[in-house]
Amino acid sequence: MKKLSLLTLSIALLAASCNQHKIDTDASGVFESDEVIVSAEQNGKLLSFPIQEGDTLAKGALVGNIDMSNTVLQRQQVQATIAALHEKTTNPLPQTELVKRQLAVEEAQLVQQQREKTRTENLLKADAATQKQLDDINSAIDVLQKQIAVSKQQIALDDSNIATQNRTIYSEQAPLEKSAAQIQDLINKGQVVNPIKGTVLTKYALQGEMTTMGKALYKIANLDTVILRAYITGSQLTQVKLGQAVKVYADQGSDQYREYPGQLYWISDKSEFTPKTIQTKDERANLVYAVKIHVKNDGYLKLGMYGEVKFPEMKKF
Repeated sequence: MKKLSLLTLSIALLAASCNQHKIDTDASGVFESDEVIVSAEQNGKLLSFPIQEGDTLAKGALVGNIDMSNTVLQRQQVQATIAALHEKTTNPLPQTELVKRQLAVEEAQLVQQQREKTRTENLLKADAATQKQLDDINSAIDVLQKQIAVSKQQIALDDSNIATQNRTIYSEQAPLEKSAAQIQDLINKGQVVNPIKGTVLTKYALQGEMTTMGKALYKIANLDTVILRAYITGSQLTQVKLGQAVKVYADQGSDQYREYPGQLYWISDKSEFTPKTIQTKDERANLVYAVKIHVKNDGYLKLGMYGEVKFPEMKKF
C-alpha cells in the first residue's frame, strides 16, 4: 500500500508539473509573411546576379543586370539621328547677308539722292538748274525706294522660308526623343531592382543563365514583422475586433514558450472549414474564421512555425 501511494503521488506531481507549462490559448495557427516574387522585366542573359538565399536587401538595391547591349545600340542610333538633324538645319544669316549688304548700298544711295534733290531745288530757285534735272533726281529716288522695299521683302521671305524649313526638320526631333526615352526605359528594366526591404527566401536563377520577361528570379519577404494566421470559431468571432492587442506564443522547446505582443489587423468575412493542420480551441467546430495578427519578429520566429494566440478577456463557451 505504501508503494502504491508513492507511485500515485509521483504521477500526480508529474501531471502538475506538465500542467504548469501548458498555456491556455484561444486559437492557433502558422506564421507567414507577405512574400514578393521578383521577376525579370526583359529577355537576355543574366550578366550579374550575386544575391544568395538569406541575404538581407534594402529597398531599391540593384541586385542584378540583364544583357541589354542590343538595346543600347538602338538608343545610340536614335541619338545619332537626333544629332544629325542639327546638321540639316540652315542658318539664315549667310543667305540674307548679301541682300542686307545690297540694301545698305541702296539706302546710302537714297540718302545721297535726297541731298542732291535738296541742292537741285535750291539751284532751280536761283535759275541755276533745270526742271528736268530735278525730275531725274525724283525718278531715281522713287526707283531706290522701290528697290529698298523689294530688298526688305526678300530678307523677310528668306527668313520665313528658312524658319519653315528648320521647323520641319526639328519636328522630327520630338518623336525621336520619345523613341529614345522608350528605349532607355527598356534598358532600365534590364536592371534588377529590389522592390522591398527584406530577406531573400528562395533564389530561382543563377548568373549566366538566359532569362525571359516574367520569369521568376527570387522570392523576398520582410521578416521584421511576421503574420500569424490563426483560426477562431464563430462563438469567438463576436469577441474580437480589428486593432486589438493580443498575446502570441511560439514554441521554444521543452514545453517552453516565447511570448510576443501582437495586433489583430484582419478578420475574414467568410467562414471556412477547419484546416487539417490547425487545432482550434473548440474541436467540435467545423467552420472557423481566419484572422491575421502582426507580430514583431526578434529573429526566433520562422515562417511555417506554429503559434498560439491569447485574446484578452475571452469568455469561455
